[in-house]
Amino acid sequence: MSCPPCPHCQSEFVYQDQSLFICPECAHEWNPSETEAEDTVTVKDAHGTLLAEGDKVTMIKDLKVKGSSLVLKVGTKAVIKRLVDSKDHQLDCKVDGAGDMMVTAHFVKKA
Repeated sequence: MSCPPCPHCQSEFVYQDQSLFICPECAHEWNPSETEAEDTVTVKDAHGTLLAEGDKVTMIKDLKVKGSSLVLKVGTKAVIKRLVDSKDHQLDCKVDGAGDMMVTAHFVKKA
């Protein structure tokens, strides 16, 4: 049975100790069942609804686009391309009339 490479340094010299995998090069220890659960990003909209890639959302507040004179008005629609685990902007969206941009999940609702 082969062990997966280390998620930190990509070393292939990983060994298993009971339920943990250990990397001798960077000393990283991880449980593969816990790692799969951590990889899942959960993002909620302004009303607490879970969002997923491909969902359509609408703006609930006028948002100024940084570095531009463009304003995203209330009701502007967008499609979520990717969810990002970030402090500020969690949604990578394609916004109607504005193109691709990152949007904070607190300012949208699921359409």
